[in-house]
Amino acid sequence: MTDIGSNENANTGTTEIREGHEINRESLSAWMRDNIPDFEGISDVRQFKGGQSNPTYKLLAAERNYVLRRKPPGKLLKGAHAIEREAKVLTCLGGTGFPVPQVYGLCEDESIIGSPFYVMEMVDGRVIWDASIPDVTNAERAAMYDAMNEVIARLHCIDYTSIGLADYGRSGNFFARQIDRWSRQYRDDVDAGRDETLERVIEWLRENIPAADDMTSIVHGDFRIDNMKFHATEPRVVAVLDWELSTLGHPGADFAYHAMMYRMPPHIVAGLSETNIAELGIPTEEEYLASYCRRTGRNGMPAYEYYLAFNFFRLAAIFHGIKGRVIRGNASSAQARQRVQILPELVDLAWRQVVKAGRQA
Repeated sequence: MTDIGSNENANTGTTEIREGHEINRESLSAWMRDNIPDFEGISDVRQFKGGQSNPTYKLLAAERNYVLRRKPPGKLLKGAHAIEREAKVLTCLGGTGFPVPQVYGLCEDESIIGSPFYVMEMVDGRVIWDASIPDVTNAERAAMYDAMNEVIARLHCIDYTSIGLADYGRSGNFFARQIDRWSRQYRDDVDAGRDETLERVIEWLRENIPAADDMTSIVHGDFRIDNMKFHATEPRVVAVLDWELSTLGHPGADFAYHAMMYRMPPHIVAGLSETNIAELGIPTEEEYLASYCRRTGRNGMPAYEYYLAFNFFRLAAIFHGIKGRVIRGNASSAQARQRVQILPELVDLAWRQVVKAGRQA
């Protein structure tokens, strides 16, 4: 089995720009001179290895380095790869002091580099690809887990209307809308085909939506340890990255996606299911959930197992979309084909979580 969940060499750093993702450097430089103060010119452009959806580049310049994220070239599914939304949420959250990179500019003119893009700050720090966080002390590891817990709790407590995000999504009926969205995206991707088990997962989720559960907050949508940067020497989060799936939604569902690491094998995404967490000083899943509830003022999370089932389905639908992009030839990551190989196992995990949630309902 190919291990991509914790394969740091496969995901960390940059590489030569992949075929089909080239950028017209002269056109980009001209746009940056017109839109970014103190910009002096690009000395090199590299493509980040990680990332499955929106191609991401490191722009090397004399005054500072930048990061550019763009929509991928080629045929795209409607509503996907909305980099304009990423730029908006980063800008609004940055004004609150929440740890996100500064956005320097958004360009929706496809003629500049071939697709819309935005340029943001290159934040220095550690990206952790292994959820067991090797090579640190137990005390530091525990503090890093507490830092992640504090940051996602802080995100869910932000008053989204006061920072200009009242129209960033819809409130209410979150699970019904999200199940419809991801099942539609999964079924519309005819190139990737259908999966009988995933169809059963969808049916169960629709029939068992928790009653009277309509909390709304900003949700990241992909809050994983490898989607943030930690300070170089301190156990604190300095930047939360990859906001493509962010919206207004259910905070419990967003937290459950993050906590799914406790039940996730490390070869799928950064997971702990095969790790002896007690030996490493990592809090248990129950302790981690309790810390989040304390920070957000919740009296427990009765529908937690349902939230997990929904998130296993959602992640399977995302991997299914990667499969479609691989077939169409516009997948943005070199590891995309490996994600496709893991899809059947992920679908099986989704069904197993459905069975568990059904027993506890």
